[in-house]
Amino acid sequence: MAAMPCKERICPPGFGCVAHLEEGALFVCGGMSSDMDCPMDAVLKYDLFKNQWTEVGSMSTPRSFFANGVIDGKIYAAGGNSTALHELSSAEVYNPADDQWHPIASMGTNMARYDSAILSGRLYVTEGWSWPFLSLPRGQIYDPKEDKWEDMTLGMREGWTGLSVVLNNHLYVISEHDSVKLKVFDTEGDVWKHVGGAPMPSHMALPFSVNTIDGKLVVVAKSLHMAIGTINVNEDGDPVSLIEWQSFHAPDAFSDFVPSHSVVLFV
Repeated sequence: MAAMPCKERICPPGFGCVAHLEEGALFVCGGMSSDMDCPMDAVLKYDLFKNQWTEVGSMSTPRSFFANGVIDGKIYAAGGNSTALHELSSAEVYNPADDQWHPIASMGTNMARYDSAILSGRLYVTEGWSWPFLSLPRGQIYDPKEDKWEDMTLGMREGWTGLSVVLNNHLYVISEHDSVKLKVFDTEGDVWKHVGGAPMPSHMALPFSVNTIDGKLVVVAKSLHMAIGTINVNEDGDPVSLIEWQSFHAPDAFSDFVPSHSVVLFV
């Protein structure tokens, strides 16, 4: 890929990175200038077909460590750290059609993201657990149709202990605890359930980046090794077990690489 035209060094994982399938592009938003610990507002667009980066409309607010996602062709950014390293409650949306960012409803609470997901057309944001675990993690859910935020349920935010991925309208988490187990959220019971089956291949080391392709889980690990997981489902489409991991070892030249984001683009 062509090199990113960064004016400043970006310190991952402070930036957001999302795929825009309609445009065949990925967008890298915000991030942190590593020499000054200062969040940025710049947005870079990578065109898959041209193998070219361009700078597009900047965010209204400089952000790092914020929630990012695409809903109905528009890119959302919420929360994160501000220029004074204080947590933000503001949120905004980018429309590629007019190359402009527009404000949306505030989250109502200042929060930097630990992880986020798009599920059923809504943006889910969690700050995750942090040492010394003195308080429960907060979580917010945004509905773009109503331009409204609501609190995440207690069971969902308590058990969100890793990187999430949505597959067949089910929310999964690759847990960073409990021997890197896979679990799925049960909406009716407001609980996370472990998915049985084969363990993660032993060569897969944290940190991870998680995505899906062709109805399967894709995990990118340290040194850019990959594992693709196939989930067995019942007649109702509910997950039963993880029946197989297929491993892909990266070349030795990538041994010092650490994944920050992974996106899937289709040609």
